Amino acid sequence: MSNGIKETNTPMNRIGFGLLYLVLGLVALFQIYPLVWLFIFSLKQNSEIFGRSPFALPEDPQWGNYAKAWTDGNISQFFFNSVWITVISVILTVLLASFVTFAITRMHWKLSSLVLGMFMVGIMIPIHSTLIPLFDFFNRLNVIDNPLSIILSYVAFNLPLTIMILLGFYYTLPREVEEAAVMDGCSVHRIFFQITLPMTTPVISTTVIINMIYNWNEFVFVNTFISSDTWKTLTVGIQNFVGQYLTDWGAIGATLMISIIPVLIAYFILSNRIVEGIAAGSVKG
Repeated sequence: MSNGIKETNTPMNRIGFGLLYLVLGLVALFQIYPLVWLFIFSLKQNSEIFGRSPFALPEDPQWGNYAKAWTDGNISQFFFNSVWITVISVILTVLLASFVTFAITRMHWKLSSLVLGMFMVGIMIPIHSTLIPLFDFFNRLNVIDNPLSIILSYVAFNLPLTIMILLGFYYTLPREVEEAAVMDGCSVHRIFFQITLPMTTPVISTTVIINMIYNWNEFVFVNTFISSDTWKTLTVGIQNFVGQYLTDWGAIGATLMISIIPVLIAYFILSNRIVEGIAAGSVKG
């Protein structure tokens, strides 16, 4: 045992770990710098953006860009729309995907493999190829320019990937706990909600953040199905600052910073759970 410890403290190992940390630090720097640059960009005027180096600090930080974005650009309404549409879509997607995964992995029925295959085919369908059929379908249902069209689209396109992530984790869950619950007279519904669902918290955190990032940043569906400012989300609402003769780039930068903050907060809160979910769901058995 002592020989193993000595081997890990050799000069070569220390140099190796030092180089590894150096590379990881550089990678982290490259990933963080765009956020820092965007924050600096959001504090500039148009004259500074186009008249000076893109890496230069603002001479007079324009904190008013954030107030202008929040009030004049109606970003507060778009932000609220993004929040509640994302929350509802994520809850529905994760809950429905959990139902499907539980039925496929825990129940014995003839068409389970076929149903799973049909859901997995959904991953291969390009979003853009469905825009015209979906527009015609929602138009017949009279839900164009209605948030219901956005929520249904998000849930439908996120279900296959969410099910695929959940599958790996469900296969690792011990069946003995559920079998003991059945012996005690527990119904299928109680087994799912009180036993299985709580045990899948790590992988649910993973699917929540993945779905949240997709829904929060989605542009195509909102731009196609929503026309009024009442239901627009942040990704489409940014266009309000783009005019025919003048574009307020500082306000656009402030809007982008505002849109990034919720995703960062959610990731920091769920980061440990996300790693647990990915690690646990990557190995079957």
